Amino acid sequence: MAEPTPTARTLQDAALWIEALLRQFPELLTELAPGRPSPGTAPERRRAPSPETARRVREERRDALLVEQRHGLTAPGYSAAPLRLHVSDAVRDITDGVIELDEAVHDKLGLGRPRHARVPQRLVRIAGLLDRVAGHPALAAHVRDESRRMARRCARVLGDSESIVRVRGRCPWCDSVSLRAFPARRAVLCVNPACRCDAAECDCRTDPAYRHVWHEGEWEGLAHTAGTDRAEIDASMDETADARTGPRAG
Repeated sequence: MAEPTPTARTLQDAALWIEALLRQFPELLTELAPGRPSPGTAPERRRAPSPETARRVREERRDALLVEQRHGLTAPGYSAAPLRLHVSDAVRDITDGVIELDEAVHDKLGLGRPRHARVPQRLVRIAGLLDRVAGHPALAAHVRDESRRMARRCARVLGDSESIVRVRGRCPWCDSVSLRAFPARRAVLCVNPACRCDAAECDCRTDPAYRHVWHEGEWEGLAHTAGTDRAEIDASMDETADARTGPRAG
């Protein structure tokens, strides 16, 4: 099987991050529900708020109104109860980011200004244009980087921890036992921060946050060079498999 081009790799990554954001963003809106506890926090005994807390509540209520006015977003069950500011900040940032990305893609492809739509519809629209984005490597990298940034911010706010499964064998590039399967992305990554491949176009050479990625079409070759079994890689992509979290990558 032919090696995918650098732009094809970039678009594969972009598609996976867009898919993750499509799953996560509705959950983020649910987190806007007033009084919903942050992940992992225990309920506290109700007490009279301090002046500082009261001031922050007023600011968060005002922020909730701005979110609704600017983006047409209404927190489920909205009432006078306070919203958590970091959640509404994330909603606003991701909403603005998706709008700007949608407009950038349409502008570069000569499609004119995109029609108004909510975030999920815009993400689906961007994903549907990825084949045409392939002719513009810089745009492809921008779509990948922005969708990755927004998906990661969404995951941090939600308190999600991505499933990671250890893959037997050694990385063909750095010879460390650092290969990990990421079932949600259907990809194998080397999580060694010092790992660099020899492909001049690969982002692992220039971006400290990026890790070398092997997508599904490359798993056979990876299994051969890493000294592992292709069937083991396939099995590790089962999201119900025994997984453990490790360093965030890619």
